[in-house]
Amino acid sequence: MNTFLFDFDGTLVDSMPTYGRIIIKILDKYGVQYADDIIKIVTPLGFPGTAKYMTENMGVKVAQKELIDLMNEYLYYEYANNIPAKNNVTDVLKKLKQSGADLNVLTASPHVTIDPCLKRLGIFDLFRNVWSCDDFKTTKADPGIYKAAAEKIGQSVENILFFDDNYNADKAAVSAGMKVCGVYDKSSEEYTEDIKSVCDYYIYDFSELFNLFD
Repeated sequence: MNTFLFDFDGTLVDSMPTYGRIIIKILDKYGVQYADDIIKIVTPLGFPGTAKYMTENMGVKVAQKELIDLMNEYLYYEYANNIPAKNNVTDVLKKLKQSGADLNVLTASPHVTIDPCLKRLGIFDLFRNVWSCDDFKTTKADPGIYKAAAEKIGQSVENILFFDDNYNADKAAVSAGMKVCGVYDKSSEEYTEDIKSVCDYYIYDFSELFNLFD
């Protein structure tokens, strides 16, 4: 396997606590009740999808554009200045690149947060493609996004290994025909066994990635 597609939040960077706090902050701002698993639900949806979910499913009485602008405002500073790469991610990505691997990113986050964060961490240029769900006008809960990404990469879906810490995204990628590696993240710890049940592989740390091909 030489073609890789990586999620961003909770997979490459340790952003889920920040992401989750900000989504909750917005819901609290508007006095909206939410289920315990709200972060799991909205994470694969991207900002437009999350705003739509808030207005259509949770009764938030605010324009979706206003919600998206608020998310961008709250998150930009953290991504541009503070959010770190997860353990061993930088070293492993550089080794993969040196070995000739084709590295790509597909994330629900918008470019306004992805790009400055990857650039600050010094890994943006390791990727041939850095995609937001916004680029495909759909979400990572849609199996079609993985087929579309594979087409743009120039590979059949079964020849791409996708990494994600989110159960819904992993499940959708599997249903699209991709090979999938679940990634441990504290934010999705309670769903570890569910993720393992749908994925071809599972890693707790990026240092384990090379063991997948032994």
